[in-house]
Amino acid sequence: MSTDILDKFIADALREDIGSGDHTTLACIPSEAIGRAVLLVKQEGVIAGVEVARRVFKAFDPAMSVEVTIIDGSRIKPGDKAFIVAGKQQSILQTERLVLNIMQRMSGIATRTAIYADLVRGTNAKILDTRKTTPNMRVLEKEAVRIGGGYNHRMGLYDMILIKDNHIDYAGGITRALNRTVSYMNNSNLKLEIEIEARSLNDVREILSHGGANRILLDNFTPEKIREAVNLIDRQMETEASGGINTENIRDYALTGVDFISVGALTHQIFSLDMSLKAISPTE
Repeated sequence: MSTDILDKFIADALREDIGSGDHTTLACIPSEAIGRAVLLVKQEGVIAGVEVARRVFKAFDPAMSVEVTIIDGSRIKPGDKAFIVAGKQQSILQTERLVLNIMQRMSGIATRTAIYADLVRGTNAKILDTRKTTPNMRVLEKEAVRIGGGYNHRMGLYDMILIKDNHIDYAGGITRALNRTVSYMNNSNLKLEIEIEARSLNDVREILSHGGANRILLDNFTPEKIREAVNLIDRQMETEASGGINTENIRDYALTGVDFISVGALTHQIFSLDMSLKAISPTE
């Protein structure tokens, strides 16, 4: 994770939430009061965001301390206690919601990813995320995928070439799209991986004939067609399956021998994992 991006996200999120001041806390709680709070797990899953939470606390108030008992990527169950934070009560209260929002969503994504990763275990396939993320939270959501056992696809439009159906249609076909891409890369002095979508086995053949790509995206193929395509490609390029893949059929896709399976649902169809930050006594 880029620390610069994370620090900016935290600063913006705190500014969004606190604004001109947390007047409830400022009115109720003496500035010198010290307290402790525990992160209490209320739902089974995979925890993610513990290290981000630690950074939120420190960014807001460097005097706060965090005692971690469950690390990112651990399987959790109701009643587990992930960490204890100690410091000024005002600081705990003002960071509580941001920490929970981050950890609940990241843990939901990590939990969903772990389900998919478990389903393809023992095969060649790796689970990839997509760009279907919450605006300005991509770095956190992709980190949650990694924590859950998945792998990150490109971070944005800048770090990989992905020629999809609309690019191909606008460019006038697969060969023209690849020729223009190779020319653009040479003229721009860029060295990026090139992936291109295939919508049929004939598309696969055209891509292989051109030879200018590193990976072929097999979009909306059935498992049977994926297997045909993988055999046709015969390791000349990496292969990726996408489209209509869910927990019911992902094992069938994984068993075709495809290298990657991209699943947009990892980040855009998520239920946040339930947890809370509860004040505790000095002796707990």
